[in-house]
Amino acid sequence: MPPLNPDASTSPSDKLRSDALEIWQAGIEAVKPARLFESKLVWEPDAFCIDDVWVDLSKLKRIVVVGAGKASGAMAAAFYQQLQQHFSQQDKSAPPCVGWVNCPAETFDPNWDTGQIHLHTARPAGMNVPTPAAVEGTRQILDIVRSCTAEDLLLCLLSGGGSAVLVAPPPGLELADKQAVAQRVAAAGGNIDQLNLIRRCLSLVKGGGLAAQFHGQRLITLAISDCLGDPIETIASGPTVAGSEREPRQALAALEDLQLLEDPALQRIVQYLQALVAEQNASPPLDSPRQDSREYIVLGNNSDAVDAAGVKAVELGYRYVMQAARAVEGDVSQVACHAAQAATQVMQQEEVDCWISGGEPTVTLPQQPGKGGRNQQLTLAVLDGLVKADWPNPALYPRPLVFLSGGTDGEDGPTDAAGAMFDAPLWQAAERAGVRPEDYLSRADAYHYFARVGGLIRTGATGTNVCDLRVALAGPRPTNAPDR
Repeated sequence: MPPLNPDASTSPSDKLRSDALEIWQAGIEAVKPARLFESKLVWEPDAFCIDDVWVDLSKLKRIVVVGAGKASGAMAAAFYQQLQQHFSQQDKSAPPCVGWVNCPAETFDPNWDTGQIHLHTARPAGMNVPTPAAVEGTRQILDIVRSCTAEDLLLCLLSGGGSAVLVAPPPGLELADKQAVAQRVAAAGGNIDQLNLIRRCLSLVKGGGLAAQFHGQRLITLAISDCLGDPIETIASGPTVAGSEREPRQALAALEDLQLLEDPALQRIVQYLQALVAEQNASPPLDSPRQDSREYIVLGNNSDAVDAAGVKAVELGYRYVMQAARAVEGDVSQVACHAAQAATQVMQQEEVDCWISGGEPTVTLPQQPGKGGRNQQLTLAVLDGLVKADWPNPALYPRPLVFLSGGTDGEDGPTDAAGAMFDAPLWQAAERAGVRPEDYLSRADAYHYFARVGGLIRTGATGTNVCDLRVALAGPRPTNAPDR
């Protein structure tokens, strides 16, 4: 069925929707690789500097670039193009720049100029699980890393989504095991920290595995973080960060917390982790990878997106409050409750027009889930909570509202949407048609609710990834609105 049309005419709601989307989009634009590299990379005649880390290019035989994630292709293109532009302005040749980067489909343009840096499609769009293409791409990356000498700089470009496209199962495990654990942990409501902890123990490349294969002198990691608080061991599961000997025990504990220890599909993984623990008990842990001359720089994160969204809100004439989560958020229902309270405040107060929030909730799926993602589920839960509190009764809520939540990567679950949004005209049209949020909420089918009523946000892949961004925006009080 076609989406409902809440209001075909131009109205104040149209401007409010447009402004909310513009605020949200400004947050995404601020953390795109081209913008970040342009603002943070400083060039000298034969050197570059990024966050006080200097690289003398005159002493390099090669710059070797490897990477993985939803932003990694754009990161490689941004770096390579700046490198070439810098040396062309001096009428000099840049050092040879070669490499391999694993990217999800549709996150890069095949026509980008990346020279001898190959951008490899490691998984289809909307499918955040390991694939054979990711395994092959990772093999290529490891071969390149092993080829580095003391005269090379190894530049590792990481971003959210890197874990699913940087894949090297250890002996005893198969690709199907890694696919199963990603799917089961997500369905059980596991957060990204739990999933990446488990992933680090089940890989030859994660948890410092890539760095262990590097025998050169200089390794620099540049990351765009999708992990709240920026724990570098969690971003793309930390391929250049040595893991702790405690991690196999912690991974087993995480599976137990998620009630997955007895899951038949995960028994090979459980046995593998138990064997690691037994091996550690029987002998001292192996030396961690060398850490000398290895630097790690986070170029952008969720807080940067929230800040930029706030700047845009002010440009558009709104007064805002903001909140960027610093640690993993809880279940989507809890986060939605807080978001509904924040939306209520901006509708009822005159001092603030806009609430901007960043984070990443978890969703526990029912036995037979519908279709959706965490942002669509969050938006639907906020709508349901407000409706149950008698919104949009103008006596209680004198100002009009637009609420939206979307993934900064342009993906939200296994769907073609980044997230969803609603306002009163949308809700009223849905109500007249008998399309009720609670019916879809209980079966985690938010996508089909918003597909029906017209609230899906579709951007396609954005080329970056710093978790989620939410906006609650209140318009001016109508002249006929009753005083509270």
